[in-house]
Amino acid sequence: MLLLLTIKLAITALVFATGLIATRDDLFWIWRHPPLLARSFLAMYILVPLVAIAMVLLFDLPRRTEIGLLFLSISAGAPLLPRKLIKLGGDPAFAFSIVIATSLLAIVTVPASLALLKPLLPVETEVDLVQLAMTILKTFLIPLGAGMLFRKFFPDWAEKLGDPIMRYAGIVLLIGAAIIIVSSFGKIMEVGLPTILAFAGLTLTALAMGHWLGGPDEAQRTSLAVSCATRHIGLAMVIAADIKGPGTFPLIATYLFASALVSIPYVRWRKKVASQLIQEEVVR
Repeated sequence: MLLLLTIKLAITALVFATGLIATRDDLFWIWRHPPLLARSFLAMYILVPLVAIAMVLLFDLPRRTEIGLLFLSISAGAPLLPRKLIKLGGDPAFAFSIVIATSLLAIVTVPASLALLKPLLPVETEVDLVQLAMTILKTFLIPLGAGMLFRKFFPDWAEKLGDPIMRYAGIVLLIGAAIIIVSSFGKIMEVGLPTILAFAGLTLTALAMGHWLGGPDEAQRTSLAVSCATRHIGLAMVIAADIKGPGTFPLIATYLFASALVSIPYVRWRKKVASQLIQEEVVR
């Protein structure tokens, strides 16, 4: 319980720090770039769910794994994206604006996606729109707005506090994720290799599609790839709240483990690319 509370507070701090750093122009940047917005929407809301559907139909997976894949595939808009993308050399304006857009769109896209996926889901699957909206408000929009208000009235303090809060909250989250994976490793193994491979396959495919559709700009490629591969676990849990059956925690731990296995090599590669681009700019 203490660990989960610490993780929630760290997420809130990270989003608050995002508000301290982000400008108003950053938040609406992607809406001024319709081609990139269209490609982002295609990758995050159409292609990733299609991959999940294909995996459910083609492979003989455990039923709870199938449900987990489908729920995760429609849960875009993770609140931690800006910090991840900035650290990787992604485009900050893209990072801020895409997470705002996806968080707001989730109120519409999640119910619509559930309606389309109904033949593949349990009969009782529904979503509480109020609870969904409250999750988005609590995990992202309220702390982001608080950070932006703080920046407006105390700009000097915002400049000083933004980066340190983001850095230390990020460290807490990494430690928390590591503790969850290590402490749940036995349960992860019990979930089974097919489930691990399924979650890893979804993450790998999402990275590849986002990278491909990101366009020629390396920062935007990185941004869209990581945006596609990072799912909003909080939204997935809201969707799964009324589903009867095994608990969701072992599946969440398994997803974190499988996703990390696939994402770490890509992250290291993109860090190298970002460093090379910076060196080339310095030489010029």
